[in-house]
Amino acid sequence: MTKLGHPKGGCLAVALLILATSCTGNRRNGEANGGQTRPAIAEQLAKTYGLDSFGQIEAIRYTFNIEIPGINLSRSWTWEPKTGRVSYEGKDKDGKPVKVTYVRSQLNGAPANVRDDIEPAFVNDQYWLLFPFHTYWDSSAAVQDLGEQPLPLEKGSAKRVVVKYPAEAGGFTPGDTWELYLGPDSRVEEMVYHRGGPQKPSLVTVTWAGYQKAGPLLVSTDHRGTADAASVRVYFSNVAVKLKGSDNWVSAQ
Repeated sequence: MTKLGHPKGGCLAVALLILATSCTGNRRNGEANGGQTRPAIAEQLAKTYGLDSFGQIEAIRYTFNIEIPGINLSRSWTWEPKTGRVSYEGKDKDGKPVKVTYVRSQLNGAPANVRDDIEPAFVNDQYWLLFPFHTYWDSSAAVQDLGEQPLPLEKGSAKRVVVKYPAEAGGFTPGDTWELYLGPDSRVEEMVYHRGGPQKPSLVTVTWAGYQKAGPLLVSTDHRGTADAASVRVYFSNVAVKLKGSDNWVSAQ
């Protein structure tokens, strides 16, 4: 999680909802890295969401939305995993419309607002959308399968998988822990996020619902719960993928 600037009047409240996990030094966001052994549950989870077909993805587009009482925030993205090219449409810290395109490997030469605000926001929003893949991609994270345990929000139980990022990994929010609760179909049903640093919120607990398929990828489009004591909804709209060899967008449904 990292603190970003947002439209005036809601800066603090919205900043409290940002989760942007460290990915420095890992198998980043589908980009090639040396083959490394991951726990079986990490690969199983990622395969459930479409890992074996991720190489077919030329581009992903989506709008990340947050709702908390009195505040709505939306950020729209197009990401090309193979090139690292990112296009952003949203607002700056003063609430003014912004459109920008950049390449992630060239951040050192990017404007300050891209390095300090937009790239952290991209990491945050992409982790919310694709976190099951990061359990496999992010080689610095320790992944544990703790077996069947009670769900934190709903009645019943599910397989609890804990993904912990070490403080020495660096990145935006070192030391974060994500707890995923998997149903019998290996889909995430609920998630608990523990922040590794002193900033708030310390604890985010949400559902994973609204499942849709965007081409070969499975995505959860609706998350509802709490960020510390505040109610929160994080959801995705306009999700679509562009597949290798095609110029057409395939919308999630």
